[in-house]
Amino acid sequence: MSTEAALPASAVDTWRSLQSGLVASGERRLVLLEGPRDLAVQWLQALLPAIAQEGGLWVGRTREALGVRLTTIEASKARQWLGRETPLIVWDGWQGNPPDAFAALAGTLKAGGLLFWLMPSLEAWGHFSDPDYVRTGLDHCQFHPFAERMAGVLAADSSVIRVRLGSPEALSLLELPSSTDKFKVATTPDQEGLIRKLVAFGLGRRRRPLVVTADRGRGKSAALGMAAAQLLQQGRRQILVTAPSRQNVSALFIHALESLDDEVLEAGDDWIKTASGARLRYLPVRDLLQEKPEAEVVMVDEAAGLPVSLLKRVLLGWPRVAFASTVHGYEGAGRGFAIRFRNVLDSETPHWQSRVLSKPVRWAENDPLEPLVSRLFLLGAEQGSGEFPKTPVGDVVIEPWQPALATEAELVEAFGLLVDAHYRTTPGDLRQWLDDPAARSWRALVNGRTVGVLWGAVEGGLSKELATQVASGKRRVRGHLLPQSLAGHSGFPEAASQCGLRIIRVAVTAQSRRSGIGNRLVVAAAAGAEREELDFTGTSFGGSSDLYAFWASCGLKLVRIGLQQEATSGEYPVQMVLAHSSAGLSLVRQVRARLAKHWLTLVPLNWKDLDPGLLADMTANLPSGSPPDLADIRDLQNFGDGHRGFQLMVPVLRELSQAQGLMGWFSQHTELSIWCRAVLQGWSWSELQGEGLCTGQRDGEDRLRAMVRELLRNGPEL
Repeated sequence: MSTEAALPASAVDTWRSLQSGLVASGERRLVLLEGPRDLAVQWLQALLPAIAQEGGLWVGRTREALGVRLTTIEASKARQWLGRETPLIVWDGWQGNPPDAFAALAGTLKAGGLLFWLMPSLEAWGHFSDPDYVRTGLDHCQFHPFAERMAGVLAADSSVIRVRLGSPEALSLLELPSSTDKFKVATTPDQEGLIRKLVAFGLGRRRRPLVVTADRGRGKSAALGMAAAQLLQQGRRQILVTAPSRQNVSALFIHALESLDDEVLEAGDDWIKTASGARLRYLPVRDLLQEKPEAEVVMVDEAAGLPVSLLKRVLLGWPRVAFASTVHGYEGAGRGFAIRFRNVLDSETPHWQSRVLSKPVRWAENDPLEPLVSRLFLLGAEQGSGEFPKTPVGDVVIEPWQPALATEAELVEAFGLLVDAHYRTTPGDLRQWLDDPAARSWRALVNGRTVGVLWGAVEGGLSKELATQVASGKRRVRGHLLPQSLAGHSGFPEAASQCGLRIIRVAVTAQSRRSGIGNRLVVAAAAGAEREELDFTGTSFGGSSDLYAFWASCGLKLVRIGLQQEATSGEYPVQMVLAHSSAGLSLVRQVRARLAKHWLTLVPLNWKDLDPGLLADMTANLPSGSPPDLADIRDLQNFGDGHRGFQLMVPVLRELSQAQGLMGWFSQHTELSIWCRAVLQGWSWSELQGEGLCTGQRDGEDRLRAMVRELLRNGPEL
């Protein structure tokens, strides 16, 4: 069959036959339209009217008239299509190829669907100027290893239909084996078993949490929705649902509504009320933890997108909690969630239960598109098989590394480490890691096996004029997160002019953790930054006590904490820096002194809900304030003896927290939480009582007075 733009009737019939065969077998196919965009559009204009009667999606900012009803969406809006299905997708790669969006939308293609990808010939992908590169600062690169690697994967996959536009080469479409059993979307035995398990869990004993994991397309969210409906029908009065975003639970609510049918009295975007008065309700996780509404059952969907600290609070806050997560997904992986959360489950609820959904619902098990997309974007990247022996630190080799030059096996193993270590590692991160010329990487090897990896990027170096505009809030430059943040939020324009290495990810295998490998990777990266004559090495991360302790152990100092919690994690962004050059040392000294000067004012205004242990560590890490004078010590003695009120003592107690060595002493005290909450964070007595830190004002003040008496008798010299 010719691949010229005009398609003869016989060719159209062949495509129709292929489509019918795919529907019958429950499979999907990727069709590469290689060649000039105008020829690809002409080719589609000839074919789509015959095979796209059900409509579909055109992904790109603009599209030409194709004679069929296609919904046009920009790639940046791909998430809005999640939870829905489409029979056909035309992805206009000439308008940009954001990896996260491609991987996400590929999962919405239903059985029998075709995904047409308009691109140059595979041989040209490595040098193709993808319009999406501008968004992530990759537009100045001459060569793109990520695209080159994808081209190799596609060329080696026999299921990919390659249409070489303008070529006289004949195209032969594969013939699918005929089958008497036609595929149809239906509840699988896997799903039915999970629904029964969820209902039994929801009606059963307390403190037996259920953890559900599955790849995409397995009907996990649908099973949650059907089980929630059955629980409401069987007497549960309130079921709460939470997730990183409302979009994550769209399928859950759709299937709950369908299952309840005429039992639904009324429903809104975030809730369903039955005729008996029972409710199914969605709440963002922070609202859930703040409001603490009563419920017999809580369901957490896409739990990998939430930090373990918040999941633990949900686990302990309600009698029956089910956690569900995608194992390999475009948003990040659930394996890291499972690894990190398992320790919490084992210690807090040792009778927790696990369930895995393996069989796909929306397409056949032998569908070739799912494994192809997984290979393209390393959605299934895992640490290598086999046990990693616990090895003395001295036997570990730390070396600079370029992932773009690695073998496929090495890349899969290293990226699998990043995926397991961070819940939001995405296909877009893989592209940035391979393509960014500013990227710097190191790896840790034991007997030739990768047991640790560090990914960083050189940032900063803005002109003095641009740095001043950034610091004043007039400009924002793509990338350069750490220098711009210090310039704009801390008020030092020179921060954006300095050059530094920002460490983006550090990951170590589970078997090799707590053996100093992560620390050695950071030391190697900092030494590399010094060799490049950079001003500093730094990092930005979602603040938690364990991560803060790790970075502090590597010698990094606190320079900033963000004012807004991250939408998905609920954690405040924390930035820490290790200075190298004299200019870097001067900058860090000034930034930290200014932060310490404003600390006691900023904490109660902005960080009232920061973890007390983390707050104590940060306060101790900052430059010390003045020691208490004689009048302060007299006030402390009177307060300890019960002769001076707490309200009058707040300024003295707050300043005391910044005195040399005092916060370190408080950190070891059993009453640290009430000191941080009442003194530094300004909680009311009713808030403290609600948290279980005291029984009321008198009890709370007595606890603080006892701390001061003990400090004056046994604490550091004031």
